Amino acid sequence: MSTAKPRIVVTDYAFSDLNIERDLVNAAHYDFEGGQCKTEAALIDLCRDADAVITQFARISPNVINAMTRAKVIVRYGIGVDNVDLEAARLRKIPVCNIPDYCIDEVADHALAFILATTRQVVPHTNHLHSGQWGLVGTIQGMRVLRDQTVGVVGFGRIGRAVVKRLLAFGTRVVVFDPVVAASEIEKLGAQPLALDDLLKAADIVTLHCPSLPQTRKMINAQSLGSMKRGAILINVGRGDLVDVPALMGALTSGHISAAALDVFDPEPIPADHPVLKCANVILAPHIASASPAAMKKLRETAATLALKAVRFEPLPSIVNGVKA
Repeated sequence: MSTAKPRIVVTDYAFSDLNIERDLVNAAHYDFEGGQCKTEAALIDLCRDADAVITQFARISPNVINAMTRAKVIVRYGIGVDNVDLEAARLRKIPVCNIPDYCIDEVADHALAFILATTRQVVPHTNHLHSGQWGLVGTIQGMRVLRDQTVGVVGFGRIGRAVVKRLLAFGTRVVVFDPVVAASEIEKLGAQPLALDDLLKAADIVTLHCPSLPQTRKMINAQSLGSMKRGAILINVGRGDLVDVPALMGALTSGHISAAALDVFDPEPIPADHPVLKCANVILAPHIASASPAAMKKLRETAATLALKAVRFEPLPSIVNGVKA
């Protein structure tokens, strides 16, 4: 019988260090190792005999999962789990956990910042002044008031609901699409439930707050963009692959979509020669909507705590692939 101490590993991370995770694991007298795995081979080597795997952006493929001999959990730093093959983990009976509640206010605030920046033309006027100019950029029709707008919120999870609450405070008409939420739940918050096609036709601004799933990938495509109002605005703080980027670029170039604000993109990082980087009517951010000191602390502490629970055979919350711990 093996007497090896449980081993918890981190496959990759965007933080300056792993001191928070390491301190929690070391306090439990378990082994800890952090890596910056760039290849499948490196992931297999790190994870093969790990008892718990914490991952951020590395692709946890079927080959990586099938090489795991002791894993009791795979924990994703974040809400989305699209970099982990959930079915492969399910077949191996390895629970996959996310951290669904660590950045609700941060992402909701970021979505509102994008909405306000695009409707009030904040960035064009900042750039105008920095270039030594003065006065209104474009026409007065570009200056919108949220009270007069209809905003379509796609996805009514924790973040979507937080966005709806913020929008209602501006007196905005809010319409919502979420196929797994009862209409009464949406109405209870003060919004109007609509089918996706109806939402796209009604909304002056569409903001995306749904996960990356087979049924949501490229949901914003040439057809759906074409059904939106001419001059509509698209906001995406969800996942980059919710949007067919070439179709969006075409709609922006034609003017059918007047502006977009994107915290996420497909692919990431955005290639240096991508034409979106030269689009004056697109606001970009490097996937940082979730960022704040408090959110990062909670994210990292929760990830390490979930890993510790798994190696202690304690009940696990937020299992997303249907495996019982």
